[in-house]
Amino acid sequence: MDLQDKHLSIAVFGGGCFWCTEAIFERLKGVISVVSGYAGGDMKNPSSEKVSSGDTGHAEVIRIEYNAEQISYEDLLTIFFFTHDPTTLDQQGADIGTQYRSVIFYSNDEQKTKAEKFIKTLEDNKAYEKPIVTELKPLIGFYEAEKYHQKYYDNNKSAPYCQIIIAPKLEKLEKRFSELLKSH
Repeated sequence: MDLQDKHLSIAVFGGGCFWCTEAIFERLKGVISVVSGYAGGDMKNPSSEKVSSGDTGHAEVIRIEYNAEQISYEDLLTIFFFTHDPTTLDQQGADIGTQYRSVIFYSNDEQKTKAEKFIKTLEDNKAYEKPIVTELKPLIGFYEAEKYHQKYYDNNKSAPYCQIIIAPKLEKLEKRFSELLKSH
């Protein structure tokens, strides 16, 4: 895909385990690709083992390539905030550590402004009982995760983690946002 196309954009989100977030976002209309990876730390070319230690500063993230004419950045933010808990610091469910933090890595000032406005609206409307702790940081680097992490849910649907954790999230997504989903 040629990102010079004015309608193609990139969004990078961390909302816990990237297996979950990848499975969610790849089902959305207008999403061209979703790649699991690492961002936010200082280590170059980190491995899953290193990131899992919690010592690299990296978060598990997904890099979403999308067509902005088919799905908006605001729609992506809506799905992001709906499908994880942005009020727990360095934790999503049983996944604990800075690598599982809630974070938005913006690619430009427009994304930063839209994300700030979106978070402020959620806070003003008291969408959550606790304060939102989602970090908002510039995207400085993205490192693709190992091959076995890519399309993990689609390749491992019968695995216990996929059945217990990811499948219910996908069901919730389908019930609430069916109009944003690709037809299968």
